[in-house]
Amino acid sequence: MDEAKQDTDEGKAEIPAVADGAQRTSEPKPETEPEPKPEPKPETKPETEPEPEPEPEATSAPDPKPGTRRRPWFRRLRRTALALVLIVLVPLLGAEIALRVNYTGDLADGTYTRNKDAIWLGHAWVDGRKKDADVTALARSLESTGIRDLYVHSGPLEHDGTLPESVYPKARWFIDAMHSAAPGIRVQAWLGDVLATESPDGMRLERLATRAAVVASTRQILAAGFDGVHFDLEPLHSDDGDYLTLLDSLRRVTRAQDAQLSVAAHQIDPVPGFHSFWGTVAGHPKWWSQKFFGQVARRVDQIAVMSYDTMQPLQSTYGGYVAQQTSLALEVTPKSTDLLMGLPFYHENRFGHWNHAETVPAAVRGARLGLSRTDADRANFGLALYVDFAAEEKDWSAYRDGWVLP
Repeated sequence: MDEAKQDTDEGKAEIPAVADGAQRTSEPKPETEPEPKPEPKPETKPETEPEPEPEPEATSAPDPKPGTRRRPWFRRLRRTALALVLIVLVPLLGAEIALRVNYTGDLADGTYTRNKDAIWLGHAWVDGRKKDADVTALARSLESTGIRDLYVHSGPLEHDGTLPESVYPKARWFIDAMHSAAPGIRVQAWLGDVLATESPDGMRLERLATRAAVVASTRQILAAGFDGVHFDLEPLHSDDGDYLTLLDSLRRVTRAQDAQLSVAAHQIDPVPGFHSFWGTVAGHPKWWSQKFFGQVARRVDQIAVMSYDTMQPLQSTYGGYVAQQTSLALEVTPKSTDLLMGLPFYHENRFGHWNHAETVPAAVRGARLGLSRTDADRANFGLALYVDFAAEEKDWSAYRDGWVLP
């Protein structure tokens, strides 16, 4: 901004001119009396000299260009935005550093497969697309792993909880073929649906009739010969009492038939109450409280944590996150329940999942670190591989090298 300048030179009054002599009369005076000379007038000065005006301070000088001055509301907005960025970024940066540190450390001896692992299989195994040769190849690939359970997609359930038999026409064939090719492998029906928790469409667990239909569908699918049933209902919000009521009913059915009851579980709050915060900010809570996770784990035979789609940007932070999730889950899962940590056997780049970060080696090491720190001797612990049709050979190799043959 240009500053105004002011001339500080002081002006002075001029001295009036003095006449050489006075005006003469018509008659001359005698020579002896010389004509008197008028006395000179005294020099005159102005009564007061003008004082110089002080130069204006730079801060109070007017803006020479109207409209260029920043308005107060703009400055306040800018400060507020900066404060919000710091409020978000500083804790986030601290959390990422903590996860990176959590990925370091030594692995305890013996932290490898307990032969309690599982894999999610696509719908092609029960709808007629797969053949005998495919079953033989699958059985052969399972020989060098710790996989005991197959979660075979056999749904989805209808929003009212019913299950059309037409969606799994070749289920009996696949079950018998797998039992023959790989004795000891359990085949569970993977059933799921979208819940009406974040949109008007979907299954409503608060309805008694819907829960009763899910129980009836479970009896139906077990009658087809499955060794158990695996539920994946999403998005399932933390502290859903209707879901716990459903699990109690399902457990009575599966126990009566000596079948497995397993569920896919959401991740646990990385910090207490985080699901409430994220639900307010994003409208999608995503996480469960650790308490609710324990309540679910006590009602099932197996609980598989979907420990992928974590929004982590690096392998190290993702591995540290899996280590944290493993520890949190171990703390509240009964020793009688199989706890499985999910591995990302798929390759996508989208919000929530970066292929370069969420890798099988990072997940395996993270699970082993969590197991080493929390309960290294836990027998009912394993890894769950998601999903067969998207897996690459490098994923299988990383799983075997890091977990099966450490």
